[in-house]
Amino acid sequence: MRQKDKTKGRILAAARKHFAASGYERATIRAVAAEAGIDPALVMRYFGNKEKLFAAAAEFDLRLPDLAAVPRGTVGSVLVGHFLDRWESDDSLQALLRAAVSHKVAVARLRAIFATQVMPAVAPLCPDRATAATRVGLVATQMLGMALCRYVLRLPPVVALAFAGGIVVLALVAARRARKVTAGCDLGAALATPRPPHLKRRTRRGRQGLWQVDWRTCFD
Repeated sequence: MRQKDKTKGRILAAARKHFAASGYERATIRAVAAEAGIDPALVMRYFGNKEKLFAAAAEFDLRLPDLAAVPRGTVGSVLVGHFLDRWESDDSLQALLRAAVSHKVAVARLRAIFATQVMPAVAPLCPDRATAATRVGLVATQMLGMALCRYVLRLPPVVALAFAGGIVVLALVAARRARKVTAGCDLGAALATPRPPHLKRRTRRGRQGLWQVDWRTCFD
């Protein structure tokens, strides 16, 4: 490996560490350069500015499994389990999520990952191609919502969940919802009605609650 490639690799490793720890706004070129043990001018030479450095540092492969080879009954658990492993082991994903809350470059990167990696892997499993994008998008809301609560908002009950225990339970719940990918209900009709058939009225302590999604009636 050439010295230039080694230097760029050190810069990217340092950038991922600082973006994950500090977020996009607080991370600086000087801090990244200090971590990599080089002059800040080299960072600018190879990447131009912080925005381009972040874009390069957030370039990664989700390494999604071949879902076509997975039994349909376990697609949800396999997909959710894979994402949980990636969230827990890759600081770059956490940094990208934190930055996406407030920065357009991170938002664009997340959208690109969804369009080029998640959609092509999951959409072919959908029975109705016309609603495939909607189904995969709904799964994304489950996964990103959990990640947002754990890694960005850091809600204490969610952060306190252990990967070997509580997170596994959470994964099973999310996997159940992820079955919306391969289920055969008429999602288009459900979304088009004022009161979708998979919504039910919830009553608690004698008071009428909000409309609540009952995925079982539509996707199980």
